[in-house]
Amino acid sequence: MPSGAPKGENCLVDMDSKAGDLFSAEDAHPTGTVKANIWITELWLPKGFSVSMAKEWVDRRRASIRPWAGFVDQRKFSKPRNFGEMCQRVVKNVDTYNSNYTFIFLGLILYCIISSPLLLIALAVFAGAFYIIHLKSLESKLVVFGKELTVPHQMSLAGAVSLPVFWLAGAGAAVFWVLGATLFVIGTHAAFRELEPSEMEELLMESV
Repeated sequence: MPSGAPKGENCLVDMDSKAGDLFSAEDAHPTGTVKANIWITELWLPKGFSVSMAKEWVDRRRASIRPWAGFVDQRKFSKPRNFGEMCQRVVKNVDTYNSNYTFIFLGLILYCIISSPLLLIALAVFAGAFYIIHLKSLESKLVVFGKELTVPHQMSLAGAVSLPVFWLAGAGAAVFWVLGATLFVIGTHAAFRELEPSEMEELLMESV
């Protein structure tokens, strides 16, 4: 037997060390699925933004939502006695039902998009243009007039490319409809929704 071959316990120690190196190497490199997820996230999302940030924002909003049953309780609605009371209601209710109003706004946007097939096509064109531009920027820096295109510049370029489609889809009218409907729904609710007794006490304390 050659003198350089490991023997007995030395052989076991050598095998254990090799096994340890193998497992440590596996730990150092994520699996193919994880790599793919990381690659997709880095590819689609701009720098400084992540899926976890969006999920955290949604979770915070959902946690601060007031019960919808109380939000639409008709017994809690009444005409304000004067302009001053209406302003107090609007300011306080916007602060109290901020998350509820946010989801109403998002729901109106979703309804507007779903009810307009041309708008869906325009959004798809915008997303495709931004995706292609972003891919090109990952392969090599995009330089226009001597300046590198940042993510906001890329989104602006994608918007310019898809602008004719948005114009044909009537995106301007859709934006004004969403804003108008949001202001009407939120403004009406905030003006006619009575304040809770505890909120009235806070206002009285502030006035004193």
